[in-house]
Amino acid sequence: MRTFRVGSSATLVALAMALIFGATGARSQNAAQAAKSGDAPAGNVEAGKRIYNKYGCYQCHGREGQGSSITGPRVGPNPIPYESFSSYVRRPLREMPPYTSKVVTDQEMADIYAFLQSRPQPPATMPAILK
Repeated sequence: MRTFRVGSSATLVALAMALIFGATGARSQNAAQAAKSGDAPAGNVEAGKRIYNKYGCYQCHGREGQGSSITGPRVGPNPIPYESFSSYVRRPLREMPPYTSKVVTDQEMADIYAFLQSRPQPPATMPAILK
């Protein structure tokens, strides 16, 4: 009986975690769809990738926009709304240099945003209880 209980508990925990991660994934997909259907101008993902690399964004934010606690915040996937993104890139508050419209055109900004939106979601982390 004891073995059955342990097995049942482990099965229940695994089932609960699958339901939680499944709901989180659905929420993430809905957020991605909402961001893509927002007020962001049309951008070209491939051009955005080239521009992101050309201006060295990857140096602080990573090749996939995943960021780092040391160099710069995560900017993709599902970045902040376009207007907030554009405003911050133009007039950052911290160590990031400003990218005025003379440096990054509005179309290039839209392309970078499209690239960041296109990045895949990072893998879900396992809760400590399952490690």
